[in-house]
Amino acid sequence: MIEIEVYAAGIRNLEKILELDREFETITGLHYKVDSNHDIVYMEFESPTFTVTELKAIFSKLGLDAKIVGNIPAELSPKKTKTQPIKLPA
Repeated sequence: MIEIEVYAAGIRNLEKILELDREFETITGLHYKVDSNHDIVYMEFESPTFTVTELKAIFSKLGLDAKIVGNIPAELSPKKTKTQPIKLPA
């Protein structure tokens, strides 16, 4: 079970909650609840179906700035790519 909390100022607006519900209904295995008194969204799911970047994009699409509360589960961290040093001409 993966759990994550997101602070999203403005989520207490009923329209934003309904928009978020429409976005989240497409994510399989996601269970969530909104604490509208504190602008917190609690989420839990069985397997990682998105990254933190994708999660923040969902909130951004709704005009909300998502901030992860606590540690980011390793399963949700964006995939790291190998970087190569830039070689400048001498």
